Amino acid sequence: MSLAIVTGSGGLIGSETARFLHEQGADVIGIDNNLREYFFGADGSTLWQSAELKKSLSRYRHLDMDIRDQESIFRLFENERDISLVVHCAAQPSHDWAAREPITDFTVNAFGTMILLEAVRRYAPDAVFIFVSTNKVYGDTPNSLPLVERDTRWEPDPAHPYAAHGIDESMSIDQTKHSVFGANKVAADVMTQEYGRYFGLKTGVFRGGCLTGPAHSGAELHGFLSYLVKCAVTGRPYVIYGYKGKQVRDNIHSADLVSAFWEFYRKPRPGEVYNMGGSRHSNCSMLEAIDKIEALSGHRLNFSLSEQARSGDHIWWISDVGKFMRDYPSWRYTHSLDDILMEIIDAAKSGPGKA
Repeated sequence: MSLAIVTGSGGLIGSETARFLHEQGADVIGIDNNLREYFFGADGSTLWQSAELKKSLSRYRHLDMDIRDQESIFRLFENERDISLVVHCAAQPSHDWAAREPITDFTVNAFGTMILLEAVRRYAPDAVFIFVSTNKVYGDTPNSLPLVERDTRWEPDPAHPYAAHGIDESMSIDQTKHSVFGANKVAADVMTQEYGRYFGLKTGVFRGGCLTGPAHSGAELHGFLSYLVKCAVTGRPYVIYGYKGKQVRDNIHSADLVSAFWEFYRKPRPGEVYNMGGSRHSNCSMLEAIDKIEALSGHRLNFSLSEQARSGDHIWWISDVGKFMRDYPSWRYTHSLDDILMEIIDAAKSGPGKA
């Protein structure tokens, strides 16, 4: 491949993508203005990761650019040649934070995506465009499933179609509470589909569950496993909001997600949508995650339970990745939940800002 552009390149998925594509021989332009620090404070800063990319990747160029700056984005795409791939990871990723500044959330998540799509349509129409979406596009519809309380987790009734493999792409995104964040990601998600179906661009949408790994700048409002590990290692108190700590998340390592991007890039299916998470391969409840982290790290977590659940939060989410695996049968997971946690723990112990 020739040139790849990665937005949010200092973040978890963006940095993993930049490194992977560089290994494949691509020249990589990373776009990241560390807006994550504005969202989440010092814990969320991606400056350390951007510095690592600039130091370690010889064909990497970093641009401190805002994806909402239409003039700068258009100029970049117009001036660069041979753009073969755009991976759009930049986002405001927290539904709690979005309620504080809905307009900021909209401009980053919806309008910023629109600018990038239009830049591709005008100046790089043969490029593949991959959008990192979210399971929050389904709103709180998953909470209407017939859930059964177990000792350490919630699970759907075994007779339900989603019980065996998780939630697939047929779940409706309508008539549900999305959160401001989820609604704005819906706009970007659907527009990405439309640029594939209407304009014929090679767009793909990946609706992520919990995306995780050692490159995550975990913060209280975003980065479930990495922030949980950070609190255990540093002794910070942690609050679990609602559902007795039995809410379930599937967790996919950033490397496994990026390898899925690569499969799509090599054989794009314009306008397609995939649920992508840890599935039944890698998932846990909050309580189960705490037990594992304490056992693997040797640190006790100082946590408390709040009866107040976060608005629109999922009680149970496991992604059914069957559709993607049918379309791309050579793709496989390479990281188990324990693998993921050990990498995050090692990163957290190696220095501040690394988990």
